[in-house]
Amino acid sequence: MSKFNNVNIVKEANIYYDGKVTSRTVEFQDGTIKSLGIMLEGDYTFNTADKEIMEIFSGDFELKLPDSNEFVSMKTPCSFEVEANSAFDIKVKSVTDYCCSYIKA
Repeated sequence: MSKFNNVNIVKEANIYYDGKVTSRTVEFQDGTIKSLGIMLEGDYTFNTADKEIMEIFSGDFELKLPDSNEFVSMKTPCSFEVEANSAFDIKVKSVTDYCCSYIKA
């Protein structure tokens, strides 16, 4: 889906890593939450509370998922899943555009 209809957007940004990663929270009528954001060049670790599905629309990055010991170069557009209560590492090499879906257990 390239467009969200009938949603609420939280005006205040989520800002991480000194502003190098920012997102906005999108709330759907059924209670589903997503965030839309941008990551600038850098190395980041993100912890998850809920299961997450990350859709990456553009950018250049390497990814290390919780069950891996190595970074893997990813080609956009792409997506990946991260289980709840875990973490993933990402090395962003160019501005990266993403949508994160939070899956409640």
